[in-house]
Amino acid sequence: MDKIELNQLFSVAIQREIESHEFYLQVAGRVDNAGVKQVFNQLAQDELGHKELLEKFKSDPTLVMKFSETPLVDYKIAETTDEPRLSIHMKPADAIALAIKKEQRSLEFYQGLARGANDAEMKRIFETLARMELGHKVKLENVFVEIGYPEVF
Repeated sequence: MDKIELNQLFSVAIQREIESHEFYLQVAGRVDNAGVKQVFNQLAQDELGHKELLEKFKSDPTLVMKFSETPLVDYKIAETTDEPRLSIHMKPADAIALAIKKEQRSLEFYQGLARGANDAEMKRIFETLARMELGHKVKLENVFVEIGYPEVF
């Protein structure tokens, strides 16, 4: 992967993190449930952290990404739930389902980049980013599962 391609990939990834940050802030501003609001505000902050990390790697690809390898239980809710439409009157349960889908797409995006990477270090970086997105997906799925019946919000 040449420097121009790498730069373009980082630019796309950074833009995705910005869009996710804005989305989570919007959802946090729409929900009344304090727990759900906290989850979305934390996700928004995490996305800013991802953006900053990607900007560092874009400017210096020799940096090394290291994250803990905490085992994650993927409930696969994103794969079995329909994607709700974003609306101003969105129920929190639908917002969580939409966020799960968004994290699933980000996870798949980074997994695809990892599969396409010829350089071992870039492959590791994209796999690490995919793992971070999986962490968000799992966090949201846990909220979804703990609620049991999200319609009761």
